[in-house]
Amino acid sequence: MIYRRGQTVLVQGITGKQGSFWAEKMIECGTRVVGGVNPKRAGETHIGVPIYGSAVEAARHTRCDVSVIFIPPALAKDAIIDAIDAGVGTIVTLTEHIPSHDVLEIFARMRDSNSRIVGPNTAGLVTPGEGFVGIMPGHNTNVFKPGSVGVISRSGSLGTLMCLNLTRAGHGQSAFIGIGGDPIIGTTSLDALMALDKDERTTAVVLVGEIGGSMEEAAAEYARTMRKPVFSFIAGRSSPPDKKMGHAGAIVSGGRGGYGSKRAALERAGVRVADTPAEIAAFLSEINTRERVFAAE
Repeated sequence: MIYRRGQTVLVQGITGKQGSFWAEKMIECGTRVVGGVNPKRAGETHIGVPIYGSAVEAARHTRCDVSVIFIPPALAKDAIIDAIDAGVGTIVTLTEHIPSHDVLEIFARMRDSNSRIVGPNTAGLVTPGEGFVGIMPGHNTNVFKPGSVGVISRSGSLGTLMCLNLTRAGHGQSAFIGIGGDPIIGTTSLDALMALDKDERTTAVVLVGEIGGSMEEAAAEYARTMRKPVFSFIAGRSSPPDKKMGHAGAIVSGGRGGYGSKRAALERAGVRVADTPAEIAAFLSEINTRERVFAAE
């Protein structure tokens, strides 16, 4: 789920306003966009790339490692299943509010495949200096710069803010993984944490979570086993109970998924939890300072 230079990307919905805009930004950033999908415009060329009638058709003509979905909720199921049938390895699903029964059908189809879904309701993937897939400002060097800090976030806006703070403090990123904010998603915080733990370029991980669900608690159990330092910020500390905040998955009910339980689980696992996003950069700077002192001694 970490985007790497040279991986080929198919943009489903490339001829729409958002698909066109972000596909152009991806290409400018170095992402290898090899085609787009629009059944009504198959055979045409758009922003310099060929348009196919389906992902399956595209896969007959070119390798498609990653697909990104710029498709409305009512049509998203068919587009994602098309990508699964085409053998696409990673399907970055930006669409939110996909009907739950459609999501369940998608995941049932995915179980018998080699595909992984990132999202729904993800902002995408970024590898600074190599490329990005989705709607994160991976082309903006004020926000993203190459480095060794892996960032995981349910929220695209909070993830952008976190990377901006890190970049301003001199901490570049090895990868950004936006897992998505819907209640049912294909890639969890734990999945992303495991990927970054195995990634040789990543020396520290920042987990940006929020209230709702139990993903951060599950990730905490794994973080306990890691040698790489893990830091976290959890949004929603002051949110009222039983109220959805922002994402569809950010609802606390019956005391589960609350800020306190998430923070306690992370801290028990040795994860340093910040009160504000800005504190994360300071935590990383402290570690770098200590490492320099130890090296000098």
